[in-house]
Amino acid sequence: MLARIRPGMMSSAAQRLRMFGMRQFSAATVRRSDAIFVHRDTPENNPSIPFEFSSTNLSEAQKIMAKYPPQYKKAAMIPLLHLAQKQNGWTSLSVMNYIAKLLEVHPMRVYEVATFYTMFNRNPVGKYFLQVCTTTPCELCGASKIVSRSAALLRISCSLLLRSSVPAPVSMRLWSPQVRKVKRGPLNGRINCEPLGGQTTLTTPPPGPGFMVREDL
Repeated sequence: MLARIRPGMMSSAAQRLRMFGMRQFSAATVRRSDAIFVHRDTPENNPSIPFEFSSTNLSEAQKIMAKYPPQYKKAAMIPLLHLAQKQNGWTSLSVMNYIAKLLEVHPMRVYEVATFYTMFNRNPVGKYFLQVCTTTPCELCGASKIVSRSAALLRISCSLLLRSSVPAPVSMRLWSPQVRKVKRGPLNGRINCEPLGGQTTLTTPPPGPGFMVREDL
């Protein structure tokens, strides 16, 4: 039985909590936003819009899935999403549902992947699509200058981050074939992921078998 409560003991919530042996707690401010994680049907993005691979891409998709064991064919999800985005121009809800049906997985599994990677455009994009990495390695190599210069030349505003690491700086260009062809890879003479100053590790041939092993073993 609870002890008798004296007048004034219930003057605050803190006193009531202490009386019953309970501790106070605080919670962070709730930020409600559906900008990223919640889908809203729109005229151009809703499940009633049909999508399926073309005959050529369907054949390519079957080749991709054949690389994985039947019980692990969901591992082909990212390559198939890239293939679908290449055909459709962006990754709509119908695209994700189609990939889920093709891989025989729940659509939520595809939503999780498509909403995690920024390379999947879940909204329509323009005819010419330009991305520049602005993460730390690329920023140290002048990514901001590339963004500013490109924005000034093209008279556009920039609002996209391309997450990458090395080699930096990295850009992704989806140009029309009529514009020009862009050489793949670093344009400053670097090979693979070497630093700007040149290769500093693995400069000699690797040691052969038995290196640093006791002779009696």
